[in-house]
Amino acid sequence: MVQLDFEKSGGLIPAVAQDWQSNEVLMLAYISPESWEETLRSGYATYYSRSRKALWKKGESSGHLQKIRGILVDCDLDTVIFKVEQAGPGACHTGHRSCFYRAVAGDELQEVESAVFDAEKVYQVKK
Repeated sequence: MVQLDFEKSGGLIPAVAQDWQSNEVLMLAYISPESWEETLRSGYATYYSRSRKALWKKGESSGHLQKIRGILVDCDLDTVIFKVEQAGPGACHTGHRSCFYRAVAGDELQEVESAVFDAEKVYQVKK
């Protein structure tokens, strides 16, 4: 198995999820050694949730799974790009396709993409 350098950054490293065909950046999350192993074993993106302090298989509750189509590793072995096939309409828990749906406009954030699904229905919780 490919050994990544989790030590340098305290046990977690960034993982960028990118659409495998369009190259659109969908989200940024973090992986631990355990989530890395599970991703490689299962073929689906599994991250480490810093808020829950637990492994998090993306899409487990929403059905919006991320099937791994390729993985890129940076030169320092401390950042990865998951090239994914995104199931469902989007990756963001807010209902947007990408977590990067806002742009800096002066001293404000401006929404530049509309939501593509109703997050409250999908997650059955308030945003």
